[in-house]
Amino acid sequence: MFEIKTPRRVCTLDITPRVSQAVENIGLTEGAAMVYVPHTTAAVTINEGADFDVQRDILTTISKLIPRGGDYSHLEGNADAHIKSTLVGVSVLVPVSRGSLILGTWQKVFFCEFDGPRARKFYVIGLPGLVKEQ
Repeated sequence: MFEIKTPRRVCTLDITPRVSQAVENIGLTEGAAMVYVPHTTAAVTINEGADFDVQRDILTTISKLIPRGGDYSHLEGNADAHIKSTLVGVSVLVPVSRGSLILGTWQKVFFCEFDGPRARKFYVIGLPGLVKEQ
């Protein structure tokens, strides 16, 4: 389990180095790493990490599609965060080969906060057994 503190109500944080370190620590050489967020108002995704504007565009667009002050029945003031979490998802699966994450050139793993700032958790679970091409 990893702990993370989010600095704002809505943000993304690059957790790729921590996921890579977890893969190394568990000794996973071939298989996949599942990154799981046990929260109903946070999520995890894989997307471009080279240009921060991409993350800003994603968060801006999600907030336009699902505004904070929408006509929601949930009365705690964070219904938008629950919907955003559901749409983005609470887990990703990252292939691992030769002990390294298999990500595209520009890809990073991002923790997505939709109801912060908060102290949060995420898990990295090693799944051995990647089938290789013969």
